[in-house]
Amino acid sequence: MFRGASAINLDTKGRIAIPVRYREPLQLEHQGRIVITVDIQSACLLLYPIHEWELIEAKLLTLSDTDKTQRSLKRLLLGYAHEVELDGNGRILLPPPLRQYASLDKRIMLVGQLNKFELWDEQAWLQQIDECQETIRSEELANNERLADFSL
Repeated sequence: MFRGASAINLDTKGRIAIPVRYREPLQLEHQGRIVITVDIQSACLLLYPIHEWELIEAKLLTLSDTDKTQRSLKRLLLGYAHEVELDGNGRILLPPPLRQYASLDKRIMLVGQLNKFELWDEQAWLQQIDECQETIRSEELANNERLADFSL
């Protein structure tokens, strides 16, 4: 399971180094293979270890090619999907179209989301955190069935 936010840098060749604490599980459980695609609701990228991505593909396979919304979802997620492998230094290359989609520059945040990572431009991540906090403050959690018993 992946958790926590890590500040990382994008090098001039478009590579990022995956933090050391994630490399061993990615190598052992997923042979260092990761699929990168876009987040359809936010300006960030999603990085799925290969076995987690295969679960997503199985779900995508059940979607219709004739329903406009379902086809659009498939087109975006699969059209941007790019498989990469960790190199000997624990780095992956982010293809230019994916970097452009998420407006990634030098300073990036890699955010663990249990079964996958989100990859954000650092400033966009900080703005997203503010928006998340505002959403939670404005919502009465007790009124949300899935969050009613969630307490820290």
